[in-house]
Amino acid sequence: MFRSVRHMIYDLIEWRSQILSGTLPQDELKELKKKVTAKIDYGNRILDLDLVVRDEDGNILDPEQTSTISLFRAHEIASKQVEERLQEEKSQKQNIDINRQAKFAATPSFALFVNLKNVVCKIGEDAEVLMSLYDPLESKFISENYLVRWSSCGLPKDIDRLHNLRAVFTDLGSKDLKREKISFVCQIVRVGRMELRDNNTRKLTSGLRRPFGVAGTSAL
Repeated sequence: MFRSVRHMIYDLIEWRSQILSGTLPQDELKELKKKVTAKIDYGNRILDLDLVVRDEDGNILDPEQTSTISLFRAHEIASKQVEERLQEEKSQKQNIDINRQAKFAATPSFALFVNLKNVVCKIGEDAEVLMSLYDPLESKFISENYLVRWSSCGLPKDIDRLHNLRAVFTDLGSKDLKREKISFVCQIVRVGRMELRDNNTRKLTSGLRRPFGVAGTSAL
């Protein structure tokens, strides 16, 4: 609603500038004033404000000079015009949605590009960072994992890939785009000792994979 009202206000400001410029011919000026009043009435309707009853030229009717029956008929006409505009807006939105769905259906596949900048997480040991796509409604992963091995010093194990940790999740078809929600999930698995506080060299273990953390965000 905020975006709609903002767009209408921008239109009214532009039209007001044209009216005040005094350069428009009378017929164009009359049509522009009708557009202004129609836009104001439409905005009042979607904001649930009072409907202003106007004459054919867009001027507000004076209740002291206009009969009750004339006011009622003018109110009916104004309400009908606003409702027709609302239905037109709704129909246009539905057509846009249908065209968008048809475009998605006609497109064979899509891809999601991921660029890993850094892992800001104090782990204390080596770790594996796994990234994948997840459908929260169906409670299942819909892609393979993109794996990055992270060292205990806070850098990728493969130092040659520093600042070049990129992946593309491919073959996302129209079926995936029709999902109500897709989440991008990042899992962190600690690789090392059973317990980080274990300092006993005799009991020291290594190479054990332990879940450490998980994060998610909306992907599509």
